[in-house]
Amino acid sequence: MNTSIPNIILVHGAWADGSSWSKVIPLLARKGLTATAVQLPLTGFEADVAAVQRAIALEEGDVVLVGHSYAGAVIGEAGNDPKVARMVYIDAFAPDAGESAGTLFEKFETAPLNDEIRPDAQGYLKLTRDGIFKLFAQDLDDTEKALVYATQGPLHASALGGTLTEAAWRSRPTYYFIGNQDHAIPRVEQERMAARMNATVAHVDSSHVPMLSQPQAVADFIVSAAA
Repeated sequence: MNTSIPNIILVHGAWADGSSWSKVIPLLARKGLTATAVQLPLTGFEADVAAVQRAIALEEGDVVLVGHSYAGAVIGEAGNDPKVARMVYIDAFAPDAGESAGTLFEKFETAPLNDEIRPDAQGYLKLTRDGIFKLFAQDLDDTEKALVYATQGPLHASALGGTLTEAAWRSRPTYYFIGNQDHAIPRVEQERMAARMNATVAHVDSSHVPMLSQPQAVADFIVSAAA
């Protein structure tokens, strides 16, 4: 299958790492797309944006930039690079200029996952076992849930306050993929963000991690954005 943009950069969210795209990457490869999964440090917004910027700099040609959850804020800033031709949000925050993931979060309807977030003494946030098993990844089997719980990447709380200087989605075609059973970012809030961006929208009956529970649907959506 010929596509106009063969380079896909995948950016994971909080409580995750690049392996969260492990099921999607082979499906993209079968369609002739080259995927790079960024490893965010999750130590602060600026550091996370810089990690994505480094990945973009290494690509030859245009890029489709994909962000999950918290990474929607990260790609909103990093995506201002001229190589970024299209933006894909997967159950993600979509702040505008002057907004952060945190300021959006404060306006959202209460999400059940909120009660399962725990800070440590250094300000890093982690999810409880119940948070992972019952609310974050409830549609995975128990073995996969245990793996998500064991490998979660704690996010420093300050990262949620990272403010966008310019929202890349305002000047690029944008796509938004909504998990209807998301208990981290309520569906209604995702729909509002997608409408504000005038994004091309698709829904799937999944948790907050459709790339793990519905990888084919996520891959197909990314392929459609690249085509």
